[in-house]
Amino acid sequence: MKKNTGLWIDHKEAIMVVIKDGQATIQHVESGADGHFKATGGWKSGGTAVAQSISSEGKAEEIRKHQFHAFYKEVMHRLEDSTEIAVFGPGEAKTELGNEIKKNKQLQNKVSVIEACDRLTENQLVAKVKAFFLK
Repeated sequence: MKKNTGLWIDHKEAIMVVIKDGQATIQHVESGADGHFKATGGWKSGGTAVAQSISSEGKAEEIRKHQFHAFYKEVMHRLEDSTEIAVFGPGEAKTELGNEIKKNKQLQNKVSVIEACDRLTENQLVAKVKAFFLK
């Protein structure tokens, strides 16, 4: 039986709508990623905080990159048994997930669309996903 999945994703969460036998089920996946790094502006003895701040910012971004990778990996794991996939979202996360999916032989041919979409309520997302797969 066909199992179509539409998902809305940003860097905080993914909301997955699975359509199977005409019934929709919703799953949430939280990214667990930390917020953006904000420099503290502290001073180092006899110098500036610039180098120290840049170093801390780089470490924070590296940590976020690993958190996003783990998040995308979890989302892809949940997509494995889908027949067809539609990805929606407002920012870079949908594209980043799309790039990760392209590297996955099991999923790469299942994605029908990656489309920009503002935040939706769960009901709006279910309606959008159902309408997409009825085409």
